[in-house]
Amino acid sequence: MKKRIFNLLSASTLVLTACAGNAPAPGTDPVSTDNGESTQVGVENTVASNEPAQEQGSAVAFNSQALDSYRLSTPENIPSASTAETDRNGTQPLASSSNIAVPDPYIAVPLLIENIFSHADSLYKAGNTDSATAYLERFRVIKPLWAQWETKADSMLNEFGKTRAEKAKEFESFIREIQNMNRAKAAFSMVAEAADSLIALVPGDSLTQWAKSQKDIAYKNTLEKAQKEYAVIKALADEQAQFAEAEKQATVLQMRYRDFEETLHIQGLIDYIKGLASATDEAATKYWETNDPEKALAKADTLMKKEKFAEAKELLGKLKFSKLRKDAVEKYSKLADTFCTKQRTVTSQLFGKAQKQKDAAKKKKLLQDAIAPLDKCLTEFPDNPQKQKVEENKKFLESEIAK
Repeated sequence: MKKRIFNLLSASTLVLTACAGNAPAPGTDPVSTDNGESTQVGVENTVASNEPAQEQGSAVAFNSQALDSYRLSTPENIPSASTAETDRNGTQPLASSSNIAVPDPYIAVPLLIENIFSHADSLYKAGNTDSATAYLERFRVIKPLWAQWETKADSMLNEFGKTRAEKAKEFESFIREIQNMNRAKAAFSMVAEAADSLIALVPGDSLTQWAKSQKDIAYKNTLEKAQKEYAVIKALADEQAQFAEAEKQATVLQMRYRDFEETLHIQGLIDYIKGLASATDEAATKYWETNDPEKALAKADTLMKKEKFAEAKELLGKLKFSKLRKDAVEKYSKLADTFCTKQRTVTSQLFGKAQKQKDAAKKKKLLQDAIAPLDKCLTEFPDNPQKQKVEENKKFLESEIAK
C-alpha cells in the first residue's frame, strides 16, 4: 500500500511540474474581479513595449500584440519536450521528460485529486478505514509542496515573460515590415519572403505562428486579386471573342501568379481560350470588318420571332465571332430552347394520337414519328438547355415502341 501511495504522489509531482512549465504567459488570461466577474487583462496594440520589463509581484507585464495574438496556450498546440529542438541555451531537454505527454493543468490536476479522493473512499467502503485514513493523511502533507510549486511557477513565468518581451523587441522591425506589407496588400511572394526570413531566425513559437498566419493573409489577398484578373481575361474571350488578346493576358497572368496555379488552374484557362480560337471562323471574323454586329443582332431577334430558326441560327453563329459574342451566345441558347420546345410540342401531339390509336401497327408508326422531332432538336442544337428532358422523352417513347 505504501508503495502504491508513493507511486501515485510521484506521478502527481511529475504532472504538476510539467503543468507549471507549460503555463500561459502572464497578463493575457481572464482574471476574476472582486465581484466575481471575469475580465481580460489589457494588452496594448503595440508590437513591443519601449519600456524594459518590470516585475509586478512575481509576474512580468509586457506588450506584444503579435505574441499575445498567437500565444500557444492549449495542450493541442504546445509542443512537447520531445519535439522541442533545443532550449535557448542550445541544450537538449532532459530525456526523462521526453516521454511525458503535455497535460492541461486545468484538467489533469483536478482529475488527479478526484482520483485520490475516489481511492480513499473505495478503501473506506471496503472496510479498510485505517488505510483510507493513512492515505488521506499522506495527501494532506502535500500542502507545503503547493507553495513551493507556486513559487517555482511564478519564477518560471517571470523568466518566460522577460524572454517573450525581449523577442518581441528584437524582431519588432520584421513584424512592422510584414504588417505594413499586408496592409498595403503586397504580393504574396514578397510577404512570404519576409515571413520566411523571420521564421528562419527562430524567433520563438508564437512569432513563428504569427509569421505563418501573415503568409495566409497575404495568400488570400493576392488570390482575390488574381481571381478578378482571371475573370476579366475569361470575359474577354467569352464575351468579346478577342481570343488572341485573352491568351496573351492569360500567359502573363500565369507568370505573375505561379504560386496559384493549383488553385486558379490558369493553364486550363489558356487551353480553353486556345480551343475557342481554333474553332474561330475566319470568314465570320472578317465579315464583321464591314458589317454592323448590332444591326445583325436586332435582325436575329426578328428572325426568331418569325420562327425562321435556320436563318437565325446562321446569323447568331457569325455573331459569336464579333464583339457582341456574349449577347450572341445568350440569344443562341434562347433560340435552341425555343426550337426544342416547339419540337417537343409536336412530339407530345403525336404521342397523344398514338395513345388513342387501337391499331398496333399504326400506333407504333405514330410513336416512331413522335421521336423524329426530338432527334431534330438534338441534331440542330446538341447542347440545348433541354437536352436532358429531350433525351428522357426519347427514351420513354422507345420503351413504348418496344412493348
